[in-house]
Amino acid sequence: MHGPGRPHLLGLNAVEGGTNAAVWAPQASGVTLSLLDPAGAEHHLPLTECTNGVWHGELDPLPTGTRYGLRVAGAYEPEYGRRFDSDRLLIDPYARAVARHSGAWASIVADDDFDWGDDAPPARPWTETVIYEAHVRGLTMRHPDVPPELRGTYAGLAHPAVLGELTALGVTAIELLPVHQFGTEPAVAARGLTNYWGYNTLAFFAPHGDYSSRGDTGGQVSEFKAMVRALHAAGLEVILDVVYNHTGEGGPGDPTWSLRGLDDGAYYLHGDDGHYYDVTGVGNTVRANHPAAMRLIMDSLRYWVREMHVDGFRFDLASALARDGNGPDPNAPLLSAITQDPVLRETKLIAEPWDASGDGYMVGRFPPGWCEWNDRFRDTIRDFWRGKSGGVRDLAYRLSGSSDLYADDGRHPLSSINLITAHDGFTLRDLVSYNDKHNEANGEGNRDGHDDNRSWNCGVEGETDDAAVVGLRGHQAANLLATTLLSTGVPMITAGDERGKSQGGNNNAYCQDNETSWIDWQPDPRWSHLTDLARDLLALRARHPVLRQRHFLDGRPIGDTGQKNLAWFHPEGRELTDADWADGGLASLGMFLSGAAIDDASFLLLLHAGADQAAWTMPGEPWPKAYDVILNTGDVKTDQVGGGEVVHVAGRSLVVLRAGSDRPTT
Repeated sequence: MHGPGRPHLLGLNAVEGGTNAAVWAPQASGVTLSLLDPAGAEHHLPLTECTNGVWHGELDPLPTGTRYGLRVAGAYEPEYGRRFDSDRLLIDPYARAVARHSGAWASIVADDDFDWGDDAPPARPWTETVIYEAHVRGLTMRHPDVPPELRGTYAGLAHPAVLGELTALGVTAIELLPVHQFGTEPAVAARGLTNYWGYNTLAFFAPHGDYSSRGDTGGQVSEFKAMVRALHAAGLEVILDVVYNHTGEGGPGDPTWSLRGLDDGAYYLHGDDGHYYDVTGVGNTVRANHPAAMRLIMDSLRYWVREMHVDGFRFDLASALARDGNGPDPNAPLLSAITQDPVLRETKLIAEPWDASGDGYMVGRFPPGWCEWNDRFRDTIRDFWRGKSGGVRDLAYRLSGSSDLYADDGRHPLSSINLITAHDGFTLRDLVSYNDKHNEANGEGNRDGHDDNRSWNCGVEGETDDAAVVGLRGHQAANLLATTLLSTGVPMITAGDERGKSQGGNNNAYCQDNETSWIDWQPDPRWSHLTDLARDLLALRARHPVLRQRHFLDGRPIGDTGQKNLAWFHPEGRELTDADWADGGLASLGMFLSGAAIDDASFLLLLHAGADQAAWTMPGEPWPKAYDVILNTGDVKTDQVGGGEVVHVAGRSLVVLRAGSDRPTT
């Protein structure tokens, strides 16, 4: 040490003439910076200055790639939130890179220099956003055009072949499953498996080293940046799935890696009995609204925006971040800080609006500025197409932006992230192929994973050669996908759904780092129609703003035309009555969207979940005189239909009609 350093620069930071070290551990009796050499030996540098709970000092410049850790001394009194153990090498919470070292985890001094060139965020408005949820490794492990040495890496994801697939599909943002450095839980490792999804964070600033083709000695930082730069150049935004609600330290019986050894009481929620307060299902819950934890999270978020150039975040189990020992509060300090922060408020903020507790369900309750995964959309659409909806009232809300959830507090339809599947649960193909989960490969006796899947196997459990069943599954998958992409709100596609990806009925493949989870890029003729459908509908959506409304349509008249901006129709060709809305047996719904007020086309969507063909009467005057059939998932035999005429809609099918012709303008 050659100076006291500065306490406000937490972590290790290059300063003029040296390296500043600062660690927040107010209850510790001492903090030592341990420099590690390749042979495993340590060089100890005690941080002798302590200011406002921060131990700090300035040392000679440390070269890029230097490995180090923290040893923190103090009392071991778990009941008081103190778990100090100087024999334990800890990860620096502000480390930019992390790697395994002699059985422990080592922090790494990373090179922050990077030539961003003319990189700029695509800054897509929510009205144009289509999210593609993907896994860095799983997306490219089986892609034939990605060089083998790049598969499963940041560089592989940035390969032109992958970028071409994404842009051709028509998505605008890729939402990556966790890329913060994570580890495998001891219980999972004991079964010979690994944590594949990554919801087991060890370091909030460090990109996961195993996803780097340049190794884990710091090259993962520059490779991640290069990936973001390439995605931006292709017009794609980068959204990170971030896990701040818990850490990979697990329960009190699991290994201490970082925060637990620095200040257990400040970083984790505890009950009155001193035990961990667990609303995440993994043993601990971060005390996100404690000043120290909140600063760590805010600093991490700003780092990923400022230094790594990401465009937004999806917050895992976001309700846990709104707690401080009691029920979740939409106005919790952390949520308010994120919403008001001048760096973060310009990014895309998406909440998974629940946690693992009984009182953590917050769908529709996050503050303005946040979007939410809408599980009400997911469940309603699944139930409708499997014939279990009990009418069409809830369906209408979901198709039109879920005003029952978001209109009462001034939010808009784009607050709803419309998803039918996600990484957690059945894939789209499995949703129409399995009634029950089949998670035996996870080694938990098939007890893990959701039981309420709202799926339908179309008559046979699992794979089959029955042509009728295979055909029905293809139609059902198309119905589910099309409904998602045509509904008002922000659509999300799970990677591989557009290609018929199956996980063999495993609805919790968190520990399957193998072909169960990896996307097979070889075309499957039985499911290739989904790729074409997604491309066509996303192109249609991009051309027509009436399909991606910023405001809720309320059914008000359009001038003196006699038409409304939004109307709901019965198969008899009339608008729905109160009795129709209360009819639990009604399995068909027509939705008319007028584009007149925004100089766009008008559309009529027919959704028919009944098993038998339906004779559907088109609305007569004053509604449009003629429609072009531009998409159908069944076997409609006509390309055009006039107002008042009857069109025969196949059982379990969706039809999209446009008033006039749908020819792109040049």
